[in-house]
Parts: sequence; C-alpha cells; structure tokens
Amino acid sequence: MPSSPFPGQVSLGALILAAGKGTRMRSDRPKVLQTLLEEPLLRYVLDAALALCPDKTWTVVGHGADLVGQTVAARGGRLILQEPQQGTGHALQVAWPALTKAGLTHVLVLNGDTPLMREETLRAFLAASLAADADLAFISLTPKDPAAYGRVIRTKGLVEAIVEARDYDEALHGPPSREINAGVYCLRLASVAPLLSSLKDGNRGREFYITDLAHLAVFVKLTVLGHNHGDCPELLGINTPQELIRSEEFLREAIIRRHLEAGVLIRSPQTVRIGPDVELEPGASVTGPAELYGRTFVRRGARISSHCRLTDTRVGEGASVHSFSLLQEAEVGANCVVGPYARLRPGAILEEEAHAGNFVELKKTRLGRGAKANHLAYLGDADIGAGTNIGAGTITCNYDGTDKHQTVIGRGAFIGSNASLVAPLTIGDGTVIGAGSVITEDVPAAALAIARSRQRNTARKK
Repeated sequence: MPSSPFPGQVSLGALILAAGKGTRMRSDRPKVLQTLLEEPLLRYVLDAALALCPDKTWTVVGHGADLVGQTVAARGGRLILQEPQQGTGHALQVAWPALTKAGLTHVLVLNGDTPLMREETLRAFLAASLAADADLAFISLTPKDPAAYGRVIRTKGLVEAIVEARDYDEALHGPPSREINAGVYCLRLASVAPLLSSLKDGNRGREFYITDLAHLAVFVKLTVLGHNHGDCPELLGINTPQELIRSEEFLREAIIRRHLEAGVLIRSPQTVRIGPDVELEPGASVTGPAELYGRTFVRRGARISSHCRLTDTRVGEGASVHSFSLLQEAEVGANCVVGPYARLRPGAILEEEAHAGNFVELKKTRLGRGAKANHLAYLGDADIGAGTNIGAGTITCNYDGTDKHQTVIGRGAFIGSNASLVAPLTIGDGTVIGAGSVITEDVPAAALAIARSRQRNTARKK
C-alpha cells in the first residue's frame, strides 16, 4: 500500500488533534472517546486518515492520554503526547519534529471530534489544494447556524484570517459572515515552518491557535485557500451533547439507508440503530426498535425481532431471534431459534436448528445441532450434544466459589425440569435425568439418574 495517494513529489502525512478535554461535553471522559453508535469519535477520524496515509498518521493526545492511546493503537496509528495542552497551535508545534523527521512535504490536519468526515471528501480537498499549489488550505462551511465555530474573514473573496468565535470583535473584524472553519487543513511544511514560532497566546483562551496561521500566512504573502462546502453538517465538529446526538442521528440514518438500498428489510427504521461494522446480507430482516453493534453479521433469511440488542454476534441463515433478546459475542447457526427474552453471553454457540428459548441464559456453552433449552434455564461452561433436551428450570452449577468447571452432556440426552447439574460433570449419550434431581456424579450413557429424596405424605398438625 503506497504511503500517499497522490503522485509526484508529494509526501503526505496526517495529524489528528485529540488532546483536548472537551469541557462542554460535561463528562470526565475525553471528548474524542464519546461514542457514535457505540464507536468512539476518534475511531471514525482515524479510519479516514489511515485510508489516505496508512503508514504516516499521527495522533496528538493529552487529556486521558492512556485511554485515547488505546483507541489509536487499536487502529494502527502513532502517538504524540502534548503536555501541557495549550491549544491546537501548540499541538502542531509539539508534533512538528515528528512530521519533519518523516520527510513529509504536506500534512493533512484533522480534529478528532469530526467523525463524519469521509475519505472521499478529504481526498477531493487534498487534490484541489495540491493542484492549486496552496501553502495553507482549509475547509470552510456556511451552515444555517454558525454557533460557536471560528469565523472566516475574506476581503474580495480572498481569505484574510480565521478568528475564533470568542475573540471575534465586530468593531475590529466587521460584521461576521456565516462562513466558519471546519478544522481541516492541508499545510505545506516548508512554507508553514517559519510561522510556527509567531503563534501567540494573547487571546481570551490563553492558548496557541492553529487558526492564527491563516493571517500569518497571508501577511507573508503565502497562498491561502478556503474551500467552502456550503451547509454540510457532516463536516462539523462535535462540542456539546446536542451536537453529538445530531451527528449520531445523521450517521444512523445514512447506515439504515445503505442497508435498505442493499436489500435488507428494516421495519420501523427510525427506531433501529446499526453500527458501522455490522454486516447484513440482502434478505435479512430487522424490526425496530433494535440495536446491532460491533462485528455483528446477519445472514440472509435471518429475522431479528423488535427490542433485541446484538453485539459482535453472528446469526446464521434462516435463524430467528425473537423479541427482548440480548446477544453478545455469540454464534447462532442456521435455522436456530433464540428467545423471546433470551440472553446469549460471550462464548454461546448454537449449532444448526438449536433452540434457546424464553428466559434462557447461555455463557461459554455450545448447544449441539437440534438441541433445545426452551424455558427458564441457565447453562454456563457447558457442552451439550446434538438432539439433547434441557428441561425448564435446569441449571449448570459451574462455579464453586473459586473456580469455574465444565458440564458435558452427550447426544440425545433428556434433562428433566428443575435439575441442578453440579460441575465438573459428564452425562452420557441418551441419558435421562429425573426432574428435580441434583446431579453431582458422572452419569453413564443410556442411564436413568434420579437424585432426590423419596416423597413422604404425613398428616397435617391442627
């Protein structure tokens, strides 16, 4: 994979600014780790940057550096620590040695809080900036409500400066336009390097702003271009809970639309949430409200009923997941039946035509082909053979207070209602366990095991 998507003498890298706290989110969690459809904001930005610069993408971290660093490392990016955090301009100064050491000619600078920025948009922006031989280029927007974003100042159409909202003074800068800065830059390193030392913190935030590079570049007669994308909400950054929800809804609708167009049947789509990595085959159906996240994969003909949540789960062809079921890191084979009100925890595996019915919970348990646990059972750390029937109220007692132990049940066994199977335990093929039994010893194949006191009837005392 090439280090740059652009030919010629251009060596492009990407720098993501993700060191800020994001105080307007009213959360102790770093802003870039707030989530859209269960994925951190930063993940989306990293994916777009790494698609363009797979081996030359850096992320500047500061507040919550350890947590943010985990997200960066998981996607394959590099880290630069900004300590203390003194603004976006200071972040660029801190990162500059790494960028120059890498031999870059240009750097794409992104904010870690712009998760809806698409690779195609960035590619087009970079191509236009490089074609114009710009020293400093940025993306601007003209939204209906400019809110608290930095304003672009132009004179006769040419960029003169970018001024942060809190520092905008109409007496000094004139009536504000609706044009704002989207926080995406393409910088030519050789041209911008002499300007870095001129950044000052004489503003209300007492920080060094990357936006100040615009008027510094204009002052020394460098080429500065602002590429305006109009009213384009997906290019806006996220600073508040309201903006987070707005962006999440925009992304949710786009994902739903993509699946519908591909042939997935989604009923009540306004109540369905599907994560960016979920795969749904044409012919699968989902009825809202429902949530599907992570690496979930649903095959054609499978049906996910309302009020279900699936995370990192595979659902086979023709399977049915009935309402109010929760599945996490589970595998559901073809033509299986799950729920209603079932819980499949990590490691749950249902082979073809198996049933895990209402109020059944599985954890690290395999139900073999055609095996059934239709009602009110807990099966943990168990391996259950094909065709076995698990009666209502059955539990595998897998925890002795210190360690977990496994229960192995053979093929074609019948476990009576309200049985307690105390692990470690092996029950053979074709065995019948009497209802209400507490089984503490292995049971051979084709046996009948009953472990309960004999019934006694006595006269009532009056």
